[in-house]
Amino acid sequence: MAPASAAPVPLGAVARHRFGPDGPGDAPSYERPSENDPESLGDAPSLARHWNTLGSWAGSQVRLRDRIPRGRRLARLAIGFVALVVLGTTGGAGLLYANADLNRTNPDFLSNNTALYYGDGHTELTTLSVQNRTTIPYAQMPQSIKDAAVAAENRSYWQDQGVSLAGMARAGVAIVTGKQVQGGSTITQQYAKLVYLSSDRTVIRKVREIAYALKLSDQRSKEVVLEDYLNTVFFGRDAYGVQAAARAWFGKDAKNLNVGESAVLAAVIQNSSILDPAVSPDNKARLEGRYEYVLSGMLAMGSITQQQYDRFHGHLPAMPGQPLMQRYDGPQGFLVNMVEAELKRLGYDEAEINGGGLRVTTTFDPAAQKAAEKAATEQRDRAAAAATKGAPRADLHAAIASVDSHTGAVLALYGGDDFVKNSRNWATTPRMTGSTFKAFGLVAALRDGNTLNSTFNGNTFQLDRQPMPVRNEFNRNYGSAVSLQYATQESINTAFVDMVHQMQDGPKKVMKAANDAGAPTGMGWGNYDRMVLGEPEVSPLDMAASYATLTNGGVRHAPHVVAEVKDMHGKVLYKADDRGEQAIEADIARDTTYALQRVTQSGTGTRAAALGRPVAGKTGTAGAADSIYASWFIGATTRVSTAVMYVAGNDGQTDLDPYAQPGARTFFGSGYPAQTWLDYMQVATKGDPWEAFPPAAQVSRPRLRG
Repeated sequence: MAPASAAPVPLGAVARHRFGPDGPGDAPSYERPSENDPESLGDAPSLARHWNTLGSWAGSQVRLRDRIPRGRRLARLAIGFVALVVLGTTGGAGLLYANADLNRTNPDFLSNNTALYYGDGHTELTTLSVQNRTTIPYAQMPQSIKDAAVAAENRSYWQDQGVSLAGMARAGVAIVTGKQVQGGSTITQQYAKLVYLSSDRTVIRKVREIAYALKLSDQRSKEVVLEDYLNTVFFGRDAYGVQAAARAWFGKDAKNLNVGESAVLAAVIQNSSILDPAVSPDNKARLEGRYEYVLSGMLAMGSITQQQYDRFHGHLPAMPGQPLMQRYDGPQGFLVNMVEAELKRLGYDEAEINGGGLRVTTTFDPAAQKAAEKAATEQRDRAAAAATKGAPRADLHAAIASVDSHTGAVLALYGGDDFVKNSRNWATTPRMTGSTFKAFGLVAALRDGNTLNSTFNGNTFQLDRQPMPVRNEFNRNYGSAVSLQYATQESINTAFVDMVHQMQDGPKKVMKAANDAGAPTGMGWGNYDRMVLGEPEVSPLDMAASYATLTNGGVRHAPHVVAEVKDMHGKVLYKADDRGEQAIEADIARDTTYALQRVTQSGTGTRAAALGRPVAGKTGTAGAADSIYASWFIGATTRVSTAVMYVAGNDGQTDLDPYAQPGARTFFGSGYPAQTWLDYMQVATKGDPWEAFPPAAQVSRPRLRG
C-alpha cells in the first residue's frame, strides 16, 4: 500500500503504460465479437491501438466521424467512456490501483482441507473444510486443464493485460444507464474478484476488480495467476480448486485428468448448478453444449490436435457417481466431532482445523471401528425386535467405547446410528454404572488394608437409621461371611455395602479410587455407603479407560482420539504422549484384576470366556425399584479395554426390562451387553498374542484410618 502522503497514481497513466504510448493515427476497424467468446476483441497490439485512438479522439480525430458508421462510433464512444470513467483520468481509480494490496486476501479462498485419517495413517475418515479444497502446484496440474480453462473462460489469456475491454465497455454502459454491472471478466479479473473482493455487481466493485487485475498482471506471471485461479475457483459439487473437483467429478487426482475430463471441469466453471447432470437430468444437454464449446476452443487455439478432438467430442466422459461425503453422517459423525473437540483442546483454532490443511492421524482402528458398529447395531436390533409391552424399537440404544490399555488411544467408539439425526453420543454420555462401579470399591478396600480373603456380610441387613434394608438381586442370601473375592465374582451387593460401611470415610475412599482410575466425579456421586452399588454416573469411554488403568498395573492413560498432527507439507506439529501415570498401586491393581478375571471365569460374566483369552471384567445393571435404567458389561484383555452400555428412551432413563432376552428375569449385563462386547472383541483382538495377566499380588496392608 502506498504511503498516505503519496500522490494518487492516475489509472489512466497506468493503463497507457500497460498498452503502450504509441499507436497509429487512423481509427481501428471494429469487428463483431465472437458470439461464443465475448472476450475476443483482439490481441494486445490492437488493445493498444484502441487505447491511443480513444485518448486522442476528442481532439484531433473529430474528422473521422464522417468516415465511421454510426454503430461503430457508438461502440467506440462506449469504450472511450469506460477509458475515462472506469480507468479514470482524474486519479480516483488510480488511487484504487495504488492501494490494491495483493497480500490482503479472503482467507476462505486460501484455506485447504484438513484430512482426518484412521490410526493406520492412510485410510481417510473424512475431511474438514471451510471450502473443500486441496491446493496443488502448477506442475501437478495437467496441461489439459490449463488449456481447457483458458479455452472456456479467457481465450486471449496468454496475450491480454489482465483486463477485458468488452467487460469495461459493459461497465461503462451500466454506469450510464444505472444498471447492474455484468460479468464477462478475464481469468485474472475473476481471480481478483474471488480472492480480494465481493460478488456485488456494483460499479465500485468492478472498478476495484480492474485495478486488482492490472496490478496482478504487473506483479505476477501468467503461470502463477492461472495456478492460483485453478486452485481457487468453484467447480460445483462442493469442490473448490481443480484437485477437489477432480475427486468430486471423476474420483481421481487432478494429475490424472484426460482432455475430455478437463474440458468438463472447465465447462462447469461458468455455472455448475445448471450444468451438472447430477443436479438435474435437464442439465446434461447444457453441459454437452458447453463441453463442445471448450473442446472446439482448445482445437482452435492449437491446444489439442484434430485427432484428440475427434476422440473426445460428441460424448461426455464417464462421470462415476460421487456422492458428497457429509462429514457428520452416520456413526462416523461422532468420531469426527470428538476429533474436532480434541484439536481445539490442543490449541488449534477453527481456521486451522477447518482450513489449515492439517493432516490428522486419529487413533481409531478401521477394522475395530467397523466391528463396533456391526456388533452394536446387530445386538441392539435383535433386542429391539424381541421387545415386549409395546416398547418402541427406536428407543433402545447401545454404546461401545474401546481403548488401548497401554496408551489410552481410543480404538473404536459407537455412540449412535447417525450424528446428524441425534447428536447425543451415548459412548460419552454418563449414566448409572451399576455393579461395574464395585471395581473401585474393591480398590478402596485393598488400599484400606483388606485382602481378597477378607469377609463381609452376604445376607440382607439393615444399615443404621435407614428404613430400606440392603438386599441382593432377587433377595438372595449368600451367608454372613463371604470373601471379597467371591463377592466380586458373584456381584453381592450386601457384602460391598458392608465393606464400605466398615471403612472410615468409606464412600470418599471409593470415590477417590474411581477418580484415580480415570472416572470423573459426576451425578450420583454422594457420601453414602450404597453408592458403591453404582448410582454414580460415568460414561462408557471413561469406564473403559478406568478398567484399562486397573488391568494395566495401575498406570492411567487419558483416553484420546488424536495420535498425530502434521501440516500440509508433512511437518509433525503434534504427537500424542503415550506416557502414563502410576495412579493406583501396582500390587492393588494386580489383585483387582485377578478378582475381575474370576467374574469371567465362573461368575456373572462367563459369556466373555468365549473370547478364548484372559479377560478381566464386570457386569452391571442399574435402576430403581423394579426398573432397569442402564445395563453394562466392561471387560479387558492385556491390551484392549472395552465398555458396552445399553439404555432406553430419548434421555436414556426408560426401563430396559421390556427389551430383556426372552426368558430372562431382567435386562442383565450378562445378556445383550456381554454378547455385544464379545462380538466386538473377537475382531478387535484378532491377531493379538495370547497373553496372561500378572498373578495376584495377594496384597496385605495395615488397615488405614482417616
